[in-house]
Amino acid sequence: MKKKLLIATGLLSFLLGAIGAILPILPTTPFLLLSGYCFARSSEKFDAWLKQTKLYQFYVADYVKTRSIPRAKKWKILLNIYVLMGLSIWIAPIFAVKVMLTLLTIAQTLFLFFKIPDSPHVKKSNENETL
Repeated sequence: MKKKLLIATGLLSFLLGAIGAILPILPTTPFLLLSGYCFARSSEKFDAWLKQTKLYQFYVADYVKTRSIPRAKKWKILLNIYVLMGLSIWIAPIFAVKVMLTLLTIAQTLFLFFKIPDSPHVKKSNENETL
């Protein structure tokens, strides 16, 4: 019973995370992290499936491995946030909603760049170099 509940929760949170990648009101990353938690404790099959999805790779994989995100990826994530939130702010019919979405966008930006550390730059070695 517990295993089935964890799988159902993992699938639901993945679905919400996928919707959150399109709609800026839902946070993508926390839902994907919850999916990972549920699948890791319930099903190797679902855990492997989750880790190979593009959503997981883009939003979560680096953070799970290193507890940090490369700065270049942060800029890509921020671009997605700004495009989707900008569209939402533009469409929102109520001024108070526009203000709230703007504040949410600012909070997401600050969290992304000041709370989550940048990944250390890893120098890739050239295969032609001799030791």
